[in-house]
Amino acid sequence: MRVLVLGGTVFLGRHVVEALLARGHDVTLFHRGEHGPELFLGVERVLGDRATDLDRLPAGATWDAVVDTSAYVPAVAAASAAALRERVGRYVFVSTISVYDVAQAPLDESSATPELPAGASRDVMVPETYGPLKLLCEREVGAAFGDDRTLIVRPGLIVGPWDPTDRFTYWPLRFARGGDVLVPDDLEAQAPIIDVRDLAAFIVDAIEAGRSGVVNTAGTPVITLRAMFDACAAASTVASRLVPVDIATLRELGVEEWSDLPAWIAPHNGHDGMRDVDPSRALAMGLRHRPLIETAAGALHWAQRERGTAPLKAGLTPEREAEALARVVRSQPELSV
Repeated sequence: MRVLVLGGTVFLGRHVVEALLARGHDVTLFHRGEHGPELFLGVERVLGDRATDLDRLPAGATWDAVVDTSAYVPAVAAASAAALRERVGRYVFVSTISVYDVAQAPLDESSATPELPAGASRDVMVPETYGPLKLLCEREVGAAFGDDRTLIVRPGLIVGPWDPTDRFTYWPLRFARGGDVLVPDDLEAQAPIIDVRDLAAFIVDAIEAGRSGVVNTAGTPVITLRAMFDACAAASTVASRLVPVDIATLRELGVEEWSDLPAWIAPHNGHDGMRDVDPSRALAMGLRHRPLIETAAGALHWAQRERGTAPLKAGLTPEREAEALARVVRSQPELSV
């Protein structure tokens, strides 16, 4: 099959291209050339801005599918959908579970999807409008390609090698440092993560099978915080110990969910839906999850060998964690080593 990838050199797109090439498909990359010029040598590559330069694609070329991982505002999605409608068989758009009313639980593909607030920009994405703008992107693609030629993939937190956000990478690196690890005591909470390699494989499977519709690729009862921490600990040879701390104490310490303790969503804080996502449709379509130990080990291997030394973008710094642990031990002496 011939597949056009918009992007394809950073994170999910990179893994999608690797999966496509591993299965012998013919790939064309369209991106700005700002990342990964050394990647995928020999693959057809067209440079340009997807919002304005899709006319640079080879005249007369057609593709069986396009994979779009990088549209965040509807005008950009509309431009690519219009430019490719007569040249591409199927449009695969990677959206997010944030399109839903995440205050409600559980979430499935029929859950409510709030509209963009009145007065909010359709052209500039901010955290508060991320979900509604992605929903509008979905609609632009669907309007151009029709339901039977559109696949909307809604993942949760995508994790693994080459993750630019560090929102999962923090944990395997933290366990690799060893010692006492500050964690929330909400250990049975679902962690809405998916290994980027599993998501890429699912997308390629769906293209090969001619899938369409909307599907959530987050959520499985076995991926709890406890299981995630156990996997991160097992991926490291350094001894560590969990120090679970209750939510009230964490807030007193100024330790935040998601940003300071990535992949954790506190209960009753307006995001309960993200703690309870129904993956039934994706599993029925063939989504396969590798063992968590492989996810943790893959992220750790990449982080230690290829990520570089830039400060992490998520998680507690060693200094903040040490200060918080010291305060916890002083208030709860039974936690002392």
